[in-house]
Amino acid sequence: MNAIEARIQMLHQYRPELTKPADFEGFWDRVQLEAAESVRYTRNLVDSPFLQAEVYKVVIEGAANTSLHAWYMLPSAQLDQPIPCVVIYHGYTGSKGEPEDHAAWLLMGYAVLAIDVRGQGGETGNGLPQLNGMTKGWITQGILDPETSYYRALAIDGLCAVRCAMDMPEIDPDKVFVFGASQGGGLVLLVSALEPRIRAAIAHIPNMCHMDLGMLQSVSSLSEAAEFVTRFPHFQKEVFQTLSYFDIMNLAHQISLPVHVSVGLKDTTCLPETVFAAYNRIASSQKSLEVHPFMGHSMPVGFHSAGHSFFSQWL
Repeated sequence: MNAIEARIQMLHQYRPELTKPADFEGFWDRVQLEAAESVRYTRNLVDSPFLQAEVYKVVIEGAANTSLHAWYMLPSAQLDQPIPCVVIYHGYTGSKGEPEDHAAWLLMGYAVLAIDVRGQGGETGNGLPQLNGMTKGWITQGILDPETSYYRALAIDGLCAVRCAMDMPEIDPDKVFVFGASQGGGLVLLVSALEPRIRAAIAHIPNMCHMDLGMLQSVSSLSEAAEFVTRFPHFQKEVFQTLSYFDIMNLAHQISLPVHVSVGLKDTTCLPETVFAAYNRIASSQKSLEVHPFMGHSMPVGFHSAGHSFFSQWL
């Protein structure tokens, strides 16, 4: 056995102790109750250079009185019957991008709903109240209490996006897929744990996994939480407890739908230990892991066509 094989074998056996608090289930029951309200949104057709697709600007009512901006795109040649849809979550500091960024999915016959994450690099603001000081970035907003945290708002927003896609008249609600990388990959796994009607999920190099280790060693957005604790060491316990509610490692047992995950063994942003810690606890019997020994924090080559190959098993 060479060094790479030994490393992968060790990671497949990595199952750190869970960190979920005593009221973990009660917290998520309350979140689900809030997110269960009927999703509200508007959609408006916009001009685009696409010859065989329709592009809509969608605004969804998210958590904390925040309007979430999204692109909704349809391959117009296939609108004679309900079609599948891919809901896309972007990486940290990014945005929903431009319609052309998602054209590959349209060409493969999927509708697309690509949504901004609140407050980051897109058009979407953030109505979440700010109750204490923050470090740079977004994730330390409300970090002293899971009920006020940025991640709680992200969870509700992510669910609203999926349920908006399921509500669209052109979409087959039984064929809504979720896709994302890094922060987006973490959101894919989070909503997959909370919304069992999702048909299948792809989470590339996901963040939000084994978050205590991420705070300690990664250069991801979790370094903002580490900086917060450095400035306010007396809040360390509260920070770790808040993050534990949103740690995919603690939610993975609720993921029962088909899911595909990728990981790079040279990734210093979403460390391989963190990804394996979550993946190894995913309950689904239809899960698969794509391991790239020499890849860092990047998307695998050919991820669109590989994504279609995975999703098409459930079309």
